[in-house]
Amino acid sequence: MKRLMSPSDPLILVIDLGTTACKVGLVTPNGKVVAYVNEADATPTFFGPGGKAEQNPADWWAVITRNVRRVFAESGIAPARAAGVGVSTHWSGTVAVDAQGVPLRNAIIWMDSRGAPYVEEIAGGFPTVEGYNARKLITWLRLTAGMPTHSGKDTIAHILYLKHQEPEVYRAAAKFLEIKDYVNMKLTGRFASDPATITLYWVTDNRNVNNVHYHPQLLAWTGLNREQLPDILPTNAALGPLLPEVAAEFGVPAGIPVTMGAPDVHAPVLGSGAVDDFHPHVYVGTSSWFSCHVPFKKTDIFHNMAALPSSAPGRYFVVNEQETAGVSLTFLRNTVFYGDDALGACPAPEDAYPRFDQLAAQAKPGSGGLIFTPWLYGERTPVEESTLRAGFYNLSLTTTRADLVRSVMEGVTYNTRWLQGYVEKLAGQGKLGPVNFVGGGALSDVWSQIFADVLKRPIQQVKDPQAAGLRGVAVLAGIALNLTTLQDYAKHVEIARTYQPNPDATPIYDELFDAYLDIYKRNSPIYKKLNKPH
Repeated sequence: MKRLMSPSDPLILVIDLGTTACKVGLVTPNGKVVAYVNEADATPTFFGPGGKAEQNPADWWAVITRNVRRVFAESGIAPARAAGVGVSTHWSGTVAVDAQGVPLRNAIIWMDSRGAPYVEEIAGGFPTVEGYNARKLITWLRLTAGMPTHSGKDTIAHILYLKHQEPEVYRAAAKFLEIKDYVNMKLTGRFASDPATITLYWVTDNRNVNNVHYHPQLLAWTGLNREQLPDILPTNAALGPLLPEVAAEFGVPAGIPVTMGAPDVHAPVLGSGAVDDFHPHVYVGTSSWFSCHVPFKKTDIFHNMAALPSSAPGRYFVVNEQETAGVSLTFLRNTVFYGDDALGACPAPEDAYPRFDQLAAQAKPGSGGLIFTPWLYGERTPVEESTLRAGFYNLSLTTTRADLVRSVMEGVTYNTRWLQGYVEKLAGQGKLGPVNFVGGGALSDVWSQIFADVLKRPIQQVKDPQAAGLRGVAVLAGIALNLTTLQDYAKHVEIARTYQPNPDATPIYDELFDAYLDIYKRNSPIYKKLNKPH
């Protein structure tokens, strides 16, 4: 008989700070989401010339505090039930702080590419392989499984940008922290990171996932100062008690243990329930990825992905990212369908996305031959080209709004199929599947079926897919506090529905996918000319 939760059962208070939204949840150590709140459009991003993308850490703290108080007030759950705190945030961001942990400027986030020229300086040189000095490439791959990317969007690129363009900030910085580590510092007063989060500094030796540490040769090549970097603790570490002043601000008891948490790429990996090696999952939120755990460190330099340390203790997982996925629908909503401009005020309704689902369901598979390329902000994998741009191809007078919506969903999925083949090649296990599906995109039954049809794999829609990040962090906290194990958690993962590929759609999507790849090949040189830095 299923045991009902007792009012005294422990819960993990999970903070999940996304690029635009903030979720705060109360979750059991085995991943059951008891309550959560979600505030959309909570943190503005400040874009600017040269690839600028920044956010204000004060905005993060305000929305976190507001929603911690909300989740207890709206759920009626006693704050005393919180047995621990876990944090997830968007990854590949940089906060320069002074010795007291006070930010010296806005944070540079994962979209920012201004550091690209300085990555070229530290990683280039003759003889060259894929734009990297051959000797450095071999060493970096051997030690880390990756390299600082040419896009300039890694954490190391942000730090190098500050070093060259804002030297006064660079000199004043006591630490350069990832966003998750900054929030943890605010909670505990401690400067620390973990093997998973620290990867994109590209100065760690990852060969033994249980002993990741800074490597002197990589520090020398990058010019980074070890004293300005946080200490590296295990992924399942308990950082310390929640500071009394923060507990008072949150309205919770002081002294609750704060655990390491995980970045927003790593947390849903566990939250998807795909915890066994070679069990794939797809995440569709603002960005997207197709991934799985693997029992080895390995790199595909030609498609910008690698097996890097996972937040699951002692594990690696395949890291890749499709730069813009769910945000493509947001762009369609705000820029094409709704808006407030010279044509008149037409704000988007709260149920815009369910309406999109209804429209997409009315269009036939293939959207009448309309193809959307989702490269609204360049692409990272399976090609690393910051100059790529989005577009609708094969528009005609017979194209409907339903076709437009469905083609955006299909375009994101074509890119995932493109990536799927390279992930399967890296994993070396042949065809992977079935695929667990999480993220906001997995709320859509239409999109779930499109993924099944385009990927030609069964798609397992995980229950409450938007809460995958919350679940993943709660499980990590449960492991850190000895309240659960990864194996026990896996037994509790619930699949809401499984979508089987529709054989009638297969030839349609095969033809359009081939055309999608051809669009990339033919237009990539044009985009490079149109969008070259000035």
